[in-house]
Amino acid sequence: MDDQRPQFMLVGSGAQQRHIAYLRDAGDGTGKPGVVWLSGLKSEMTSTKASALAHWARAQGLPCLRFDYSGHGQSEGRFEDGTLGDWLAEARSAFDLTRGQQVVVGSSMGGGIALLLLRELMAEAPQEAKRVKALVLIAPAWDLAELMWDNLSQSARREIMETGIYLRPSRYGDGPYPITRAFIEEARQHRIVAAPFDPGRPVHILHGLQDPDVPWEHTLDLVAHLSGDWTRVSAIPDGEHRLSRPQDLALLLDTIGQLVLP
Repeated sequence: MDDQRPQFMLVGSGAQQRHIAYLRDAGDGTGKPGVVWLSGLKSEMTSTKASALAHWARAQGLPCLRFDYSGHGQSEGRFEDGTLGDWLAEARSAFDLTRGQQVVVGSSMGGGIALLLLRELMAEAPQEAKRVKALVLIAPAWDLAELMWDNLSQSARREIMETGIYLRPSRYGDGPYPITRAFIEEARQHRIVAAPFDPGRPVHILHGLQDPDVPWEHTLDLVAHLSGDWTRVSAIPDGEHRLSRPQDLALLLDTIGQLVLP
């Protein structure tokens, strides 16, 4: 667990305004690229991978920013009220706190949000998009709504459509979590497959071949949707979804280091 105290940023307006917790290291002031961490679904900014990245960045003198989505960790809100669009907006607000070149690192859902963030910046704020030096994605759940829907049983799908919510069991010991009809329908508005794009900078993907949550084929489909020959994939034969073992963390940090260190 990190011993830092979080700061808070306000995101949204009116009834949708929420306090989002974040942790930031300023780096050594020498202008090195920073790293921005985007967590996965139901994960927090103090998770194993996020903390390992922050500690490594601190040792290298690199700026590092991580935050909790609304309904997660130390941020306001209920998990079941969150949408992919909300969490994307929070990621953009977090990115706005940074200065200079950044490598955006996203895990699972955070990998999908990293891609959506880059696409949004390229369309709406090209100068800001230029600050994204590269993306590093860990088992990116880039088509989250359909990935969730395809993994649900017929009875679970029926429950979502009829009652608006389904409590999905978790294999990670953190209890069942709600999947709502509103979440699925809103997430479908952010499908990358609907508008493939050229990322215009390196995209490095790490994916375990034993991943039970985001199939390896999901990454292969992503590569087909990203044009420009920017994407490189590292397959970990015995790796599962979280990729939090010491050897997985070493590979992640080495991949990031090649992008930010001289």
